[in-house]
Amino acid sequence: MSDKKYMKRALELAMNGCGFVNPNPMVGAVIVKDKEIIGEGYHEAYGMFHAERNAIKNCKKSPKGATIYVTLEPCCHYGKTPPCTKAIIESGISKVVIGSLDPNPLVAGKGIEILRNNNIEVVEGVLKEECDCINEVFFHYIKTKTPYVVMKYAMTMDGKIATYTGKSKWITGDTSRKRVHKDRHKYSGIMVGVETVLLDDPMLNCRLENSKNPTRIICDTNLRTPINCQIVNTANKIPTIIATSNADKEKQKLYVDKGCRIVVVPKKDNHIDLKELMYMLGKEKMDSILLEGGGTLNWSALQSGIVNKVQTYIAPKIFGGEKAKSPISGLGVNCPQESFYLSNIKVTKIDEDILIESEVVSKCSQE
Repeated sequence: MSDKKYMKRALELAMNGCGFVNPNPMVGAVIVKDKEIIGEGYHEAYGMFHAERNAIKNCKKSPKGATIYVTLEPCCHYGKTPPCTKAIIESGISKVVIGSLDPNPLVAGKGIEILRNNNIEVVEGVLKEECDCINEVFFHYIKTKTPYVVMKYAMTMDGKIATYTGKSKWITGDTSRKRVHKDRHKYSGIMVGVETVLLDDPMLNCRLENSKNPTRIICDTNLRTPINCQIVNTANKIPTIIATSNADKEKQKLYVDKGCRIVVVPKKDNHIDLKELMYMLGKEKMDSILLEGGGTLNWSALQSGIVNKVQTYIAPKIFGGEKAKSPISGLGVNCPQESFYLSNIKVTKIDEDILIESEVVSKCSQE
């Protein structure tokens, strides 16, 4: 039981790095000697020391002969910081208990091998499922080099995201909306289509204390974003990308002069190629995106295969109306057998609202 107890504490510490370490993983570490916690640490921000080094630095007594509990396999390569395996060996720690294995090809079991070759006992897989869960973004990004995309929408019990007049504020309650802002802090980017900008003129910022704003991304094939919208007017304060297929340099300059960055993306099916955009953003170390688009962009994202998770907030309301908007529009599938399947369903009650989270099963997996 003690191994799980200390690993739970390491998980709690790891979560303190949420939103600040991207595209690195969240990692926590606890050092125990004679059944006493003598040091704790976590990866606090991208480019700073990793959890193991922070825990060793924070020790109140010598860690020689102690056990370190760490949520992710210690790194063994030089990156922004020196390898953690080196710090563990030099500290005199005699046992390492690990939650997740690191899928990074630069580590991937090599960290464990180095520790064992230096006569350090290694125990693997303690609370593995929980440790894997907190780093689903990192695991996806390190393997694919593309962002982990979470499609989020709020709807009524009858599946509407707006009334027939287009009004949508507010469908869910305060607590649900606060959770959305936590996700805006957690993920690297937030993405909408130009229609959402034209209709709602959103800010797409994070309104929580001690948080960061995600990079705002507007998918705008023909460059129709209003030059005086809130997003463009605050682009010199919050990183903003407009992804377009319009190569008109003079028109682009209007946005660039206000602080926006223009990313030119080739077209596919008469709109920007979303898959290509994901590769481009991945090269810029953007590991995750919260997709808060309307029905058109949501359908295109599903069709292009970029969506990894769906977050559906459901409010105990009914709008009705044939012309009231739904979360996914577009042409839709031809028959039920062509559906986009969802798995690993998780249901959470948030005051009067319900949040359903599910992973998108790829077409290949279905076959």
